[in-house]
Amino acid sequence: MFDGRFRTEAERTLRPVGAQIKRTGITADHLTLLGIVMAAGAALAIANGALRAGLLLLVLTALPDVLDGAVAKASGTASPRGAFFDSVADRFTDALLLLGVAWYLATTQPGRIALLPMAVLGASMLISYERAKAESLGYEAKGGLMERAERLIALGLGLLFSSVLVPILWVMLALTLVTAGQRFAKVWKQASAEVPAAIAGRERRNRRAADRRVARSTTRQVRRRSQLRPPR
Repeated sequence: MFDGRFRTEAERTLRPVGAQIKRTGITADHLTLLGIVMAAGAALAIANGALRAGLLLLVLTALPDVLDGAVAKASGTASPRGAFFDSVADRFTDALLLLGVAWYLATTQPGRIALLPMAVLGASMLISYERAKAESLGYEAKGGLMERAERLIALGLGLLFSSVLVPILWVMLALTLVTAGQRFAKVWKQASAEVPAAIAGRERRNRRAADRRVARSTTRQVRRRSQLRPPR
């Protein structure tokens, strides 16, 4: 939701900042790597119970994620390779953060509640896959109630108020699954709209092929008759 509504505007606003960073020699790839390192630090802090330190590092992790696009556009180096690297880095940092939360819950909570962050991770990977697969097929699958920005904000609130961390994770799981359903329905609708057109196109091709076969058959019959006709 935030990604769709505010990310483009944020990148446009931060483009002058990206131009300044570019002059220092820092590239978008450097910022993406920095985000991974900060996410690893946040995961370690969370796993060891330093939730406020983890929250601080989580906030710092988000900054390179926002700035790398601005730097790439300001330097004219935006490319499919960079977009691929950024997307993979986002999935990797998500996994690191939620693994850190799972480790923390495994040492502080009874039962199997440590599996809850893993369920959130699985659901978040599902919606990322839906978008990637839809775009590879030529469809659009952005949007939903719980995209990456919302997940990071919710996780930050859970780290700030540790007493509600587990309820927040349940809410994240529910809304992430809802988002997966929203994206599935969105792509299903787009793909279903093309089915009648595809069938109609196939029928037109079949009719044209049948017409060509009839024309070839008629031509052969005319030639055969002309060859059998006695000379006058």
